[in-house]
Amino acid sequence: MSKKSISFHRKLKGKIQIESKIPKITNQNLQLIYTPGVASVCEEIYINPESKYDLTSKGNNVAIVTDGTRILGLGNIGPDAALPVMEGKSVLYKKYGNIDAYPICLGTTDKKEIIKTIMAIEPVFGAINLEDIESPKVLDISNELVKRLSIPVFHDDRHGTAVVVLAALLNSLKIVAKKISEIKIVVAGAGSAGYCIAKLLNFAGCKNIIILDSKGAIHRNRKTNMDKYKKELAKFTNQKERGQLSDVIKNADVFIGVSGIKDLLKPKMVKEMNEKPIVFALTNPEPEINPTIARKTGAKIVATGSFRYENKVNNALVFPYLMRAILDLKIQKITLKILYDTALAIASTIPKDRLSEKHIIPLIDDKNLQLRIKRCLKKN
Repeated sequence: MSKKSISFHRKLKGKIQIESKIPKITNQNLQLIYTPGVASVCEEIYINPESKYDLTSKGNNVAIVTDGTRILGLGNIGPDAALPVMEGKSVLYKKYGNIDAYPICLGTTDKKEIIKTIMAIEPVFGAINLEDIESPKVLDISNELVKRLSIPVFHDDRHGTAVVVLAALLNSLKIVAKKISEIKIVVAGAGSAGYCIAKLLNFAGCKNIIILDSKGAIHRNRKTNMDKYKKELAKFTNQKERGQLSDVIKNADVFIGVSGIKDLLKPKMVKEMNEKPIVFALTNPEPEINPTIARKTGAKIVATGSFRYENKVNNALVFPYLMRAILDLKIQKITLKILYDTALAIASTIPKDRLSEKHIIPLIDDKNLQLRIKRCLKKN
């Protein structure tokens, strides 16, 4: 797979390019698209700034911004090595959302510089997609940009992952006949993905959530390795449990892995979960437990974040369609309500009579996804 992928990319020399919407350049339309005709368009935007959405591509442009500090399961590999991932996201944006998304791989890891740069390039874009930036820095960046920009700031590792997890979970719970308000969920990973997953699960009605980081279960009385985001999570999660994953996984109904650690969930742990356990091992490129092993040791439903396996709980199912709706509906701020409604729309794309243990989430090319998401958000 590795050699094949490298060969594929070498042949393409990159996965994206810019194309003109004008099929043929003539002397007549050249005067319209460039000088002298374009001057009147510039003047119109100067007089009426909102006309930029009608007269330029701004409303369909998205900046995919990264500093390369948290790429897939590879960690801090820098902006150059991050570019292939960002190009891949651009392809998916175009294919499934008809959105022009541009990879912006920054040569700085400084939080203030990143914020300053994004604010400086804002005039070109209708939305910002933060991507693969280390946590908690990315949460600080996102929060600051939301305050200072008039365009939406979408953080895919956070918002996209949370939405697809909730959508898949809602459908899984239908299969195992359990209620979200009555189950115990263990989330391994307290970075940006785990942070937003926990918040969205809580918003959806889950009352028993345990979140773990490298030091173990997060709780109110823990003193070590607690930043402001973990302290926020501790206010509504884990009232009594302590210890590592092997301790808190007992009697859990759901495991959600966004830890970045291969083989973190052991077969013995799956056996100690409640009846009909649900396992979402979402770390890429290698999951927290091999799906085959998880099923053999008792997991009723298994999903990963990889396109190699069935039940592909990957944020690629979310970002092209949600961003299309955000741009079309001119949504300026992404809220938990928007994320929750999007998850409901995705989950309902699969009719109840077609749900199964191996089919809990729609395929990425399901043509009903865009219509359902946009219709759902339009009601807000």
